[in-house]
Amino acid sequence: MANLHRGDIASHPDVSEMRDRYARMLGGRDVALVDGPVFLLGLYCAASPWIVHYSASQPSLMAHNLIMGIAIGLLALGFTRAPERMYGLSWAMCALGIWMIIAPWIVGRGPDAGVIVNNIVIGALALILGLICAGTAAKSAPRP
Repeated sequence: MANLHRGDIASHPDVSEMRDRYARMLGGRDVALVDGPVFLLGLYCAASPWIVHYSASQPSLMAHNLIMGIAIGLLALGFTRAPERMYGLSWAMCALGIWMIIAPWIVGRGPDAGVIVNNIVIGALALILGLICAGTAAKSAPRP
């Protein structure tokens, strides 16, 4: 009969290899809970001109928010699909958040309070989620 290993896993002959493999499989998944909210934020950003009803009064801002929402959603999908490569783009998410905050005055023409508040909330959330991703990515990065 085969010699079965019984007892504590620490005495297993392949424990270091198993730990390394487990770490590689999890690689960068410390912020997995942020991926969903980032994707939902992107969806809301893309749909917000129709939700807040400024698609007719701000056509340039409508197209802007649609494109920015798609970009945020694609970042979220990238964070989910290839986290070890994409979390370096967390700072891009922060830049998108800052741009969303100032965009009503640069892209729009005479935005009203609803448009301004909508973009500030989207931008602040993108900035906060980007900072969370960037902080966690920096913390979990392999040290030389």
